[in-house]
Amino acid sequence: MTALRLVAEQNSVDVSHSAWLDTILKGDCVAAMEKLPAHSVDAIFADPPYNLQLEGTLHRPDQSKVDAVDDEWDQFESFAAYDAFTRAWLLAARRVLKPNGTIWVIGSYHNIFRVGAIMQDLGFWLLNDVIWRKTNPMPNFRGRRFQNAHETMIWASRDRDAKGYTFNYESMKAANDDVQMRSDWLFPICTGAERLKDEKGAKVHPTQKPEALLARVLLSSTKPGDVVLDPFFGSGTTGAVAKRLGRHFVGIEREQAYIDAAQERIAEVKPLEHLALELLVSKRAEPRVAFASLLDTGLIKPGTRLFDAKRRHTAVVRADGTLSSGTFAGSIHKVGAQVQDAEACNGWTFWHYERAGGLTPIDELRRVARVGIERAGA
Repeated sequence: MTALRLVAEQNSVDVSHSAWLDTILKGDCVAAMEKLPAHSVDAIFADPPYNLQLEGTLHRPDQSKVDAVDDEWDQFESFAAYDAFTRAWLLAARRVLKPNGTIWVIGSYHNIFRVGAIMQDLGFWLLNDVIWRKTNPMPNFRGRRFQNAHETMIWASRDRDAKGYTFNYESMKAANDDVQMRSDWLFPICTGAERLKDEKGAKVHPTQKPEALLARVLLSSTKPGDVVLDPFFGSGTTGAVAKRLGRHFVGIEREQAYIDAAQERIAEVKPLEHLALELLVSKRAEPRVAFASLLDTGLIKPGTRLFDAKRRHTAVVRADGTLSSGTFAGSIHKVGAQVQDAEACNGWTFWHYERAGGLTPIDELRRVARVGIERAGA
């Protein structure tokens, strides 16, 4: 992965030869995205202003001031103004997203429903709404509402007919004790050593997201080497996690103080080793290998005798990639079913070959052939 660079001003952005990879582009998100190539990013994580509509100062019961989000970038004069802003950045994001790419947008009840409706109007196809349930949410100090203990993430494909978007289902299931990953995720808000502070001990960014949340987003919906865009980069959580997980990133941010903090943060991140980044995939997602390919590559030879695991049945490999066993002939699956008088059979696991005095499933040879195919295509 290339070293972190900052493209200082929008009018100097060089989008040729992927010069924008692993960079922070300073400026307005819409203008910056318009300078990126169309269909150039695999995934987008967007944490736009929530338009919190805060009025007046919040105080705790002991009268101490609550460090709330009251920055200028979160202020909009009306819902109409916020909707126009949302439509503009989503249109720009849709242009740079690959046809098989996906987008994540996080928000609260203040904005996420408006954002979701606009996404649907623009042609995005909603795949999930994922709830980030906070283990340590901020209390509701006025005591007039329920405690806001969650935020909502919308995960969507570029359009309804998008094919082949990335969802690492097997990895998510395995990480969840072999149970399907649910759409409610439990993480603490960003605190402790992970929270960036300035020289006075104040928060660098009021809504810094926890790295664990971004890690699950990227691990579930991207692959190593993918390009992840964050149009509201802030303190750089997306960039830090992307770099650690072997993904490329491009961030867009207006505030120099956030850019400085993000640069320093990402520069300290060390990418994980390749072995730690490999994804668990289903058999259906792996390259198809025909039994005849084993003969073509010399992994098995015509005339080789195959056996079931208990040596009750025997078959001979023929030169055309079929098997013969007594009066039966056909594919590894058909002959396996015939000798057992069964309706169907997975020949890859049923048939074994002799190796070092023992029997090994021919599926092991398929695995070797598949590695060769993947290396040839790399």
